[in-house]
Amino acid sequence: MIFSELYSAYYNAVAGILKAAAARPLGSGELRGIIEKNAFGESLPNIESAIAEERWQLLCKDGSAAVRNTPTMPLTMLEKRWLKAIYADPRVRLFTDEEIDLPDADPLFGPDDISVFDRYSDGDPYEDEAYIKNFRLILDAVRNRYPLSIHITNRRGGVTHMVMMPEYLEYSEKDDKFRLIGSSCRYGGVVNLGRIVSCRPYTKPFEEKPGGKKQPRIGTVEFELYDKRNALERVLMHFAHFEKQAEKTGEDRYKVTVKYDRDDETEIVIRFLSFGPMVKATAPRHFVELIKGRLLRQKNCGQ
Repeated sequence: MIFSELYSAYYNAVAGILKAAAARPLGSGELRGIIEKNAFGESLPNIESAIAEERWQLLCKDGSAAVRNTPTMPLTMLEKRWLKAIYADPRVRLFTDEEIDLPDADPLFGPDDISVFDRYSDGDPYEDEAYIKNFRLILDAVRNRYPLSIHITNRRGGVTHMVMMPEYLEYSEKDDKFRLIGSSCRYGGVVNLGRIVSCRPYTKPFEEKPGGKKQPRIGTVEFELYDKRNALERVLMHFAHFEKQAEKTGEDRYKVTVKYDRDDETEIVIRFLSFGPMVKATAPRHFVELIKGRLLRQKNCGQ
């Protein structure tokens, strides 16, 4: 992990307690609220009892802080270098123009240190000013929920106009592209941001159509996992934003089930293959065949 354990939920909970108690003595109810907000649910009785029994000497008898100054969490050099590297990613400019001022730190890694396999080379133009402007407007429309008037380049090279209510943005790692998912549009609910010519708020009366939002086609893949070289932790972290379940079947064997959007099936196959012999797809049959087909193509590459 890049970030220190000092930034974990437990330390944030303690920092919150000390900061609040430095301003005024805390009652048991407010103390419990800070713990529930910053730490995990099962941590409440442990932290609360540790403070009450003075195993953690954070508060005085009257509930005031045992320290004079509120806690601070300065960045470590490793964290500064990691942030410097992340800010070098052109996609950061889609969200902010803020520059990171860390003159004493060199980037932890650079673009030349990253080699990406099985990804298309025609990703979105993240440094294009028009693209950045459209992205930020769409993101604002998603957050504040208002319709957009969009002109896009269609497959025949012409320009098509559509009006839609933005629902959310999604990123395809395989395509290196952002897509807008919307509703109430007669042309469908998916727009590639790279094809947008112009985008602006739609100010005319707009009526949302029920059921216009794209419903994802859910697929499920089951695979066996051999927990060598910390494979289980890496898999669970890699698929952290997917609905999943892991069941231990042996000393170092697990059965893992992951649910995904069928529209992103090729991307899931690529992610799956990145773990090599540590994982073996078992179901469904068509997913197993996708794995076999891609491996055969890789084997025969250049022949």
